[in-house]
Amino acid sequence: MGKIIAFANQKGGVGKTTSAINVAASLGQLGKRVLLVDLDPQGNTTSGLGVAKKSLKCTTNEILVEEANAADAIIKTNFANLSVIPTNIALAGAEFELYTGERAQYRLRDALEPLRDSGDYDYIIIDCPPSLGLLTMNGLAAADGVIIPMQCEFYALEGLAQLMITVGRIKKSCNPDLMVTGILVTMYNGRLVLSMQVMNELKKHYGDKLFRTTISRNVRLTEAPGFGMPVFYHDKHSKGAQEYIAVANELIMRI
Repeated sequence: MGKIIAFANQKGGVGKTTSAINVAASLGQLGKRVLLVDLDPQGNTTSGLGVAKKSLKCTTNEILVEEANAADAIIKTNFANLSVIPTNIALAGAEFELYTGERAQYRLRDALEPLRDSGDYDYIIIDCPPSLGLLTMNGLAAADGVIIPMQCEFYALEGLAQLMITVGRIKKSCNPDLMVTGILVTMYNGRLVLSMQVMNELKKHYGDKLFRTTISRNVRLTEAPGFGMPVFYHDKHSKGAQEYIAVANELIMRI
């Protein structure tokens, strides 16, 4: 049975999608079979894997709103052991549609259950949107664990506390098995005093949840989405590629 991991943070620009793509691709490089689910209406995960959004016929929107078969939306990528359920801007209207439907917060869980049970995937990774709305709730309701990417800044600490409360509420109301798999520090610069101060706060309050590996600011990591590929395939020797391989190894040990 595959494990379902959601990447979530209501604050945008924290490296959430970059981390979802690159952890998924790194797991694939390590021999794990991975399905990446794009649950963000911006569709950056989809384009970041080189999938054209305009030509899509079945996406996460059809799965959530029309209850289409999730297997029909799967696209095999050009990267080792990695497939994707893509999305496009149509997903932006899904939250309104879901509010009027039954089992609104469980639509994604219901759709992914057959894929989880099929044995075809070791990991199903969900890239949630940068909000705490019904789409993110669907991602967290479907997941066994959540990874929280965050930058080393004090506003991020406030957002982390809020997200922890939300995870607790979802655990209590609709997914008692949900766990915080880990907090992943991104865009890290150890030479900045602020970064070190925030890291100290994180270690103090969330020490057992922190990934040992931090993701540094890296030119190759920034370039890779423009080529429609994970950083490992853009430059496997880059610091970003090696850091995400290390995170994937940690994740395998955690769940």
